Amino acid sequence: MPNTLIFFDIPSDDPAAAGIFYSEVFGWQNDLKPEGTYHRMVPGGQFPNPDGSDSEIGNLHMGIFNAANARPHPDADGAEPRTIATDGRRPRIWILIGDEDSPEAILGRAVERGATVLWTKHYWSTFNGLNHAFRDPWGNDIVLWEKGGESPEIPADYTRE
Repeated sequence: MPNTLIFFDIPSDDPAAAGIFYSEVFGWQNDLKPEGTYHRMVPGGQFPNPDGSDSEIGNLHMGIFNAANARPHPDADGAEPRTIATDGRRPRIWILIGDEDSPEAILGRAVERGATVLWTKHYWSTFNGLNHAFRDPWGNDIVLWEKGGESPEIPADYTRE
């Protein structure tokens, strides 16, 4: 069995507020582990089988940790740095847009809650996907992904690469 990605964490200086943000923007369950210290975002659903049916494997979860004292850590006080990133390149989190949602709706909900749109309407031919991006109020970059599908018709107002 290969090494397996099971979930990932993003930093926040207010995990409780970040948990509410992601719950309201994406409709995910906000699982307090405990509240204000670590929040696990549970998107629900299952990874699809090759035929499109649900597999037995649940979708990945995202954690939100408190940058002031990232848990788990052997030292009860955590480790430096104790602040969220404010400049420079940071990881990007890619979210596949669900069939019942749209990039416009997601970006609208995100901006209403303090996010900043980074770009919209871009087609990446290498992976046949249309994408849009925002930065959450804690400085994390989120890229929204739409599958291009067979012989995609890319709108004229999309940039391309």
